[in-house]
Amino acid sequence: MLDIFLQTLPFFAVIALGYGAGRTGFFTPEATAYLTKFVFYFALSAMLFRFSANLSLADIWDGRLVAAYLWGTAFVYGIATIVALLRNQGIKTTAIEAQCAAIGNTGFLGVPMLVLLLGEQAIGPVMLVLAIDLVVFSSLIVILMSIAKDGRFEPAVFKTIGIGLVKNPMIASIVLGLSWSATGVALPTPVNGFVTLLGAAATPGALFAIGASLAGKSTERIEVAVWLSFCKLVLHPALVAVAAIWLFPLDPYSAGVIIAAAALPVAGNVYMLAQHYGAAPQRVSAAILVSTAISIVTVSLVIGWVSGFQPL
Repeated sequence: MLDIFLQTLPFFAVIALGYGAGRTGFFTPEATAYLTKFVFYFALSAMLFRFSANLSLADIWDGRLVAAYLWGTAFVYGIATIVALLRNQGIKTTAIEAQCAAIGNTGFLGVPMLVLLLGEQAIGPVMLVLAIDLVVFSSLIVILMSIAKDGRFEPAVFKTIGIGLVKNPMIASIVLGLSWSATGVALPTPVNGFVTLLGAAATPGALFAIGASLAGKSTERIEVAVWLSFCKLVLHPALVAVAAIWLFPLDPYSAGVIIAAAALPVAGNVYMLAQHYGAAPQRVSAAILVSTAISIVTVSLVIGWVSGFQPL
């Protein structure tokens, strides 16, 4: 376990470095926003394209994995929803809290960290988890926010969802990569070298951006932040484990990867959604800060556990 902690520590050290740069003002909020854009639209997209261009859809798709991750994520989403409703929160705040409880930082933290720690064969399950989060749960929150705004469900919301998915560079890069893979033609050497070089910036850039963005987060409603962090860091991986091991039994390695992915802290894009919809952004801010800090220990514990599922 100590060895796993020491392996994960450099990732969190880069996050801490970004946090320090943000807190001291060396890295301004504007600089953080531009770094995030670079990682999101270029570096991470290049990494995902390279990975998916060397895989087929059959290598990635696993119906039982989808069922297991969906079951565990929907379960914790439901728990957070019920608790929020019992506290008399409105639809918008309830939807945002449920998103905090169920959606982890798979893109910026999970892809680079889990692939390096668990091996490149983890990229298939991780990309599938990322796709589920983006397609299913990001769409769900748009639907719920539409209902909260208009008081009813409007079919036109699907157009908004579709446009959002098409414009998402992570989804676009995966689709383009799989499309290239389907041709059976290897990436030309200059292209492969280009996406490899650009993709190599994703890991340090994403981790630094996470830390720098945390520098502007507050800890308002700390008790809610602790509850949502518990949901994300403990309940979510526990429920995904139940599904992946017993309800929809997966091979040990795949089960371990999605359990580790479920253990990631609250995703930063939930804060952007909260700001966009005006739904408790400070509460989300606190949940991201608290869950990321605690995950230094919990993620190491979970990865240490799942790494025993199958020799790495």
